[in-house]
Order: sequence, then structure tokens, then C-alpha cells
Amino acid sequence: MTQNRHKSLGLTDEQVLDIYRHMLLARKIDERMWLLNRAGKIPFVISCQGQEAAQVGASFALDRDQDYVAPYYRDLGVVLAFGMTAKELMLSGFAKAEDPNSGGRQMPGHFGQRKNRILTGSSPVTTQVPHAVGVALAAKMEKKDIASFVTLGEGSSNQGDFHEGLNFAGVHKLPVITMVENNKYAISVPLEKQLGSKSVSDRAQGYGMPGVTIDGNDPLAVYEAVRDARQRAVNGEGPTLIETVSYRFTAHSSDDDDRTYREKEEVEEAKKKDALITFGDYLKQNGILTDDIENELHSEIDKMVNEATEYAENAPYADSESTLRYVYAE
Repeated sequence: MTQNRHKSLGLTDEQVLDIYRHMLLARKIDERMWLLNRAGKIPFVISCQGQEAAQVGASFALDRDQDYVAPYYRDLGVVLAFGMTAKELMLSGFAKAEDPNSGGRQMPGHFGQRKNRILTGSSPVTTQVPHAVGVALAAKMEKKDIASFVTLGEGSSNQGDFHEGLNFAGVHKLPVITMVENNKYAISVPLEKQLGSKSVSDRAQGYGMPGVTIDGNDPLAVYEAVRDARQRAVNGEGPTLIETVSYRFTAHSSDDDDRTYREKEEVEEAKKKDALITFGDYLKQNGILTDDIENELHSEIDKMVNEATEYAENAPYADSESTLRYVYAE
């Protein structure tokens, strides 16, 4: 990365260090959840590892006090940047009563938090795209200068909801930003068996909106693309499709064995481009991340993850009498 590139984007040293901090926090929460799952303490993990740079870089380009986000199940980095805490995410992992997403009623990765404008997600993929488009329609009708931001995997871009959502957004010039996190695999299906086009962003032309493909391991490139898309959105110029290309370091989920469809060497090669290493190096070259600051960050985040784990593990489950709450009107 070019020296002091963040400054040409209007980002301060403190802001880029905060981007790195959020990426590191997402990684450490994710790694802890895998350990807890393998120890039989939490039932399910769907991982963000390898995609943190795109998630956090994008979030920092949005107005995190006003914009709405409809994340997909891997988006630990997005929800952390929008205000969800390590403790809340652990409560979700352990399916405890205090889980802000669903009160312990849904699997982890089903994010939703009203106070931080995180739209509730569901298990069927891509249902969040029409929801985000609906928020954008409401914003346009109410003449609010906000953007709606939605993410999904590249496999999800082959679902009908993707076409319907983007087509509607394009026709009505809605302030919605769709970010496809292309991690090369739709569960076990590699990219070349998913797309007839060269890239997901090629599809934008058919919906009457700009489409760009960005290096998903470069948080500054993603920041720039989302910042520009947000400017278009609030200026009334309509939607944008952004594709971030990275790699999924883990199996699809804790229930998946990725050794059946990809070679270990492929994964190890991809890890050489890990954004925590490359972006960390950029910050070090610019004198922003010193050894002392790095040690401090690791210590602070380890403490946060330990406290979150302990709290969530000991927190109470929902009362059985509350089983039908949120199902029927009360």
C-alpha cells in the first residue's frame, strides 16, 4: 500500500488504527467461538475469518449513527463496527436470554439490533436484500439523507431475491449499497461453477447502476468504494453494486468439512494475503502501529473476549415459559 494512503482518503491515523482494532476484535471473537464449539460449549459457528477487512472498511465509510445495515451471517466485522459488543455476540453464541439478536432463539450469525439499526436476518440466504431495498425506499419517500447497506456472499447473488431487490433499486434509484463479499466458495461450490460472467459486479449494468470489483483484503480500497457509493446514494443518484474479493479461511461453518472440496495448500496460500498482516504492515510502515501499541491492543482485546466468554457462559437461558414470546401478539 502507498505511504500515507489513508490521509488522501481523509482518514486520520486514529481512524485507521481503529479499523485495524475492529478487524482484530472480529478475528479474536471468531477464533474463540471455534474453540468453544469444538469444546462442545456452543452449537454453531459461521466464520468471518479472511473477510474482516472488507466488512470493517465498508462500515467506516458509512454513517454509523444514521445508516441502516442488513448484514449476512458472516458479518462480525460489520455488526461490531455498528455498535454490537463482544459480550452481546457471545450471548448469541451461547443462546442465552440476554442475546440482543433473538433472545437465544436463533442460531449465531442471525444478527439484529434495533438501537444500532441492524436489520434482523434469517437462515434462508439473500432475504436481506429486498429488506434493505425497502429501507432505502422508505428513506427516499421520507426524504432522509441516509443509505441502506446490505451484504451477502457471492453464492447468494444467484438467488431470485438478489435480482428482484437490485432491479427494484435500479428502477427507483434508491439509496442502497449492495456489497457482495466474494470469498470464492458457496459452501462447497467454487466460483467458476457459480457465475457465467467474469465477476458479480458485471451484473450491475443490467440493473442500471454502477458495479465495481475491489480487493477485499484492502480495507482502504473498500472504504473508498463504499464512501463514493454512499455519496451517490444521498445525492439521489441511486444504488451501487460493490464486489469485494477475498478468501474464506475456515470451513463454511462448524458443521462443514472443507477438506472434501479444497486443498489445504490453497487455503495456506490465501492466508499469505491475510489483511490483518498486510494492513498491520501498512500501519507499521507509517509509524501508526508500534510494537507497544500492538501488544496493548492484543492485551485489551484478549481481556475483552475472556470477559465476554465468561459472562455469556454463566448467563441464564431464557425461561421455558417465554417460548412463544415474539411468535404471537401479546
